[in-house]
Amino acid sequence: MERLDKILSSQGICTRKEAHKLCSSGKVSVNGAIIKKADAKADPEKDIIVIDGIQLEYRKYIYIMMNKPAGVLSASNDRNAETVIDLVPEKYKRDGLFPAGRLDKDTTGLLIITDDGDTAHRMLSPKNHVYKLYKAGLDTVFTDNMRAVLEKGITLDDGTVYKPARVKCVSDDRTTVELEICEGKFHQVKKMFAFSGANVTTLKRLAVGNLFLDDKLSEGDCRLLTDFELAMIFDSNNN
Repeated sequence: MERLDKILSSQGICTRKEAHKLCSSGKVSVNGAIIKKADAKADPEKDIIVIDGIQLEYRKYIYIMMNKPAGVLSASNDRNAETVIDLVPEKYKRDGLFPAGRLDKDTTGLLIITDDGDTAHRMLSPKNHVYKLYKAGLDTVFTDNMRAVLEKGITLDDGTVYKPARVKCVSDDRTTVELEICEGKFHQVKKMFAFSGANVTTLKRLAVGNLFLDDKLSEGDCRLLTDFELAMIFDSNNN
């Protein structure tokens, strides 16, 4: 059981202060009974909560697919720059939202935004082998020697270790490559290609696990994930 003001604010409907006004004005009911005190308790997963004539569709956690544009930080907040959370529509916003895994500022593509820390950790932990698929544009022709380096795994001079990648060339001029990795270290894709002898000019994340970016989403747009899509992230066929 939780306080009504907490329930309503957690769903992005209003602030706790605004919840008190809604209740005192008689616009909130629980199982058909008008509730005028915002500190009244309810079970959001079992009780029927109606706000101003509209039944609450309660979600304990929220999972958002975003097509991240370039020039936006993968962060919850920043005083000096626009973040991916700033792009989330008001109807999806709630306390505790964060990007599950960071994309570089100039990297585009699939980003999952949530308030579920356990699911984010499960998605990001290398031991769970959830592969992330990227499309990289290179400043040079991709060679068989580069492929061998990436598929073997890399150890940088500073001791940083990158696990073996899955990689294939996807353009006739051999300057566009798809790369799959199950890690997400700082600038990892760019550093792996640089080590192999190529610089990344463009980078887009296409998939996490077996969940692919919705090609109907324009850059900067987002939508909720379905339960099926959420499960696709962890589909064992990807491992």
